[in-house]
Amino acid sequence: MRLTMILLNTSLTSKITLFFTAAILSVSALAADFNQTQHLAVQGDAKAQFNLGILYGEGLGVRQDSAKAAEWYKKSADQGIPEAQYNLGVMYLKGEGLRQDYAKAAVWYEKVANQGDAKAQYNLGLMYDAGLGVRQNPETAKEWFGKSCDNGNQDGCNKYQ
Repeated sequence: MRLTMILLNTSLTSKITLFFTAAILSVSALAADFNQTQHLAVQGDAKAQFNLGILYGEGLGVRQDSAKAAEWYKKSADQGIPEAQYNLGVMYLKGEGLRQDYAKAAVWYEKVANQGDAKAQYNLGLMYDAGLGVRQNPETAKEWFGKSCDNGNQDGCNKYQ
């Protein structure tokens, strides 16, 4: 019985050791990825800027900082990265990392909505429906909901009806 307990404990100890070793290696890899991503972002790489926005926004490998996330999303969005444009719209809408500004949220949503993004089309429809940052216009809202629906967003389909 005692021999079995020692073997079980050894197995558990090995598993714990492997777990912590993997965690340490993951953190090291994340730090290296962050440094490389930051280097590319500073050089103007739009995708690296977007990725740096994600890292700061989620606190992955760095202290979570919404203001820095917004800064990097803006740099990436200005270079036409649709995901950055969408995320910047969300941040303006919610006031995360920058001052809440519905009009700027609508501008960024429209940029990416015109590229066929169903979520941005839906959000823009909601903004026109409620008059947030844009002049309230049920017809324009319905158009955006229809486009969102056409691009596979069920919420857009529900609002379109």
